[in-house]
Amino acid sequence: MAALDTNILVRWLTNDDATQCAVVARLFDETINKGERLFVTVTVMLEVEWVLRAKYHYDRQKVTAALNALLDVTELEFQTEPALEQALWLFKQTGSRDFADCLHIALVSQAGQGPFLTFDDPH
Repeated sequence: MAALDTNILVRWLTNDDATQCAVVARLFDETINKGERLFVTVTVMLEVEWVLRAKYHYDRQKVTAALNALLDVTELEFQTEPALEQALWLFKQTGSRDFADCLHIALVSQAGQGPFLTFDDPH
């Protein structure tokens, strides 16, 4: 199964480069036609959130919507999808935790470990 880099997902989400967006659309169409899926690592999802926030100035609500949209794409298979879903749920619930901390907490929880110790503000 082919795996996707951050830039491919960002192109699909932002539609900011017509040529590259067309390549991504063809890739998704070919994947559907072959009955295959594309793999997305948890680190790519972490980077997608960072790029959307830092480069595209997405706020918390827009980032959440974008990541939820990715999780809804049936052509994509995510590494540790339950942890990603839990991280998004935590991210929506809290005003001060960033997505990275929510993902760390979710991964610890999914591994049956915890608590997640940090000097960051827990709220």
